[in-house]
Amino acid sequence: MVAKRGNAEDYTMALVAHDGKKPAMLEWARRNREALVQFKLYGTGTTGGLLHKELHLDITRLLSGPLGGDAQLGALIAEGKLDCLIFFIDPLSSQPHDVDVKSLTRLAVLHDTALAMNEETADAILAHMQRKQL
Repeated sequence: MVAKRGNAEDYTMALVAHDGKKPAMLEWARRNREALVQFKLYGTGTTGGLLHKELHLDITRLLSGPLGGDAQLGALIAEGKLDCLIFFIDPLSSQPHDVDVKSLTRLAVLHDTALAMNEETADAILAHMQRKQL
């Protein structure tokens, strides 16, 4: 879906992290803050709050993932309103809302939304999105 060109604020990105990956998300966002401030950002409850508080990012906070935030992001994807999903998933912890996570990632794949589930892929997608803005 990152085929459009235009101003950075025309691009939307969601930042989400499971509890065990929130420190990694915070560090990744800190390293990439200058690039991230150029995008319209969404985040699920705790992740969005952490990124706002620690890095002063202007981020639209949705509900917590298990309480409907994953579904809200899925709706944005289905409506074509989200260009990129950066979701640091903790593969070593069971998640009580695993069904929601699977639904969200399924929608991202179905709608050809850029999807990163680790730092290396997030770096590549962010670089790609920045090039598309030119």
